[in-house]
Amino acid sequence: MNLRNISMFAIMAVLLLLVGFLQSWSVAMGLLNMCLISAIMALGVNIQWGYAGLFSVGTMGFVAVGGLAVVLTSMPPVHEAWAAGGLGILAGLALGVLTIVGAVQVWKRMKPGLARTLTLIAVIVVGFVLYRAVLDPAVDAVEGTNTAAAGYLGGAGLPVLLSWAVGALLAAGVAWVIGKVSLGLRSDYLAIATLGIAETIIAVMKNEDWLSRGVRNVNGLPRPVPYEVDLQNSVAFQGWADWFGLSTVEASSLFVKLCYAVLFIIVLAAIMWLSERAWRAPWGRMMRAIRDNETAARAMGKNVTARHLQVFILGSAICGLAGAMLTTLDGLMTPGAYQPLRFTFLIWVMVIVGGSGNNWGAVLGGFLIWFLWVEVEPIGTWLITVGTSAMPADSALRAHLLDSAAYMRLMTMGLILLVVLRFAPRGLIPEK
Repeated sequence: MNLRNISMFAIMAVLLLLVGFLQSWSVAMGLLNMCLISAIMALGVNIQWGYAGLFSVGTMGFVAVGGLAVVLTSMPPVHEAWAAGGLGILAGLALGVLTIVGAVQVWKRMKPGLARTLTLIAVIVVGFVLYRAVLDPAVDAVEGTNTAAAGYLGGAGLPVLLSWAVGALLAAGVAWVIGKVSLGLRSDYLAIATLGIAETIIAVMKNEDWLSRGVRNVNGLPRPVPYEVDLQNSVAFQGWADWFGLSTVEASSLFVKLCYAVLFIIVLAAIMWLSERAWRAPWGRMMRAIRDNETAARAMGKNVTARHLQVFILGSAICGLAGAMLTTLDGLMTPGAYQPLRFTFLIWVMVIVGGSGNNWGAVLGGFLIWFLWVEVEPIGTWLITVGTSAMPADSALRAHLLDSAAYMRLMTMGLILLVVLRFAPRGLIPEK
């Protein structure tokens, strides 16, 4: 990186330090952790758009799948629910898969005509009826089991760090299915299709309580770092907190967030190293050639569709990994929290502002946009408070302006996009 790029990252570091000095170090560390996760999400989108020009806006779905993987991998199994209907749910899902496979085989192996159409309809109808007949009673039995605390099957009870890899693999598998269906579409239709599929994924997670408790949420997820309470009860840690001049509560919060930051930095560094090597390798040059001119790439013998599917899966896997990390950091799974504004369009703003096609630009965009997304509201509140200090305390205009401070983040995002697209249309750190 050149001096200009290094200076921009240095400015971001200074901004985070200022938050620590002016607000609190706990806020600064929490902000750093979310910036790191946002940077990983931006890298996933950059691989899809910056590498291959795939205009996918289904990021929210892959992030949610990664979060679901934490529940399925790390939560302990609910034995009562499994006894009530766990095997029935597995049998119903197996019937659903067999129905899809059977329909595909009928379509491939039979000659076109009325016989194939009737056979296909029969396979689908019979399979669907059997699928619902087996699945529905099992789902009712599971969801009726201890609904206040469980009402779902739980997970495998494995280490939570393993769920990050499972989140990436699960998102990659979903991306393979979506890619097989939708990657043949043109860019605008691909965007519509991926957004719709992402909304479908969220709808399934909200309504299928047996899978992840739906809107009742899953809390108490395992953590890869110590718990604050355990640290506060440790005599050795209390001594360390006294040595640094911190209260035990504040020191425990900072230590936990620091542990998360170390884990996230390791993951981000590994993804960056692999992405940079791939970008400079013959594979990266091939992807740029496909992105810039698909017709010429096809003429040179490149399988464009296969390469698009490959890069779509890679980018989605990284988003799934980031989703698993985010759910682990939060400690709970909340399907209703996955919104397109936060988990799709804001990530796109990060890539556009940072510089699509440049991994360092995506990371910078992730840090900058998330920092502003969080800090613009308190900064706006402070500016409005200072600007209206001369007004009477009961002024209706002053109260209205203070109540509107929360909307400044939306205005700021639009303003940043306008300024960057006007003066740096290729982003803050453009592709070379």
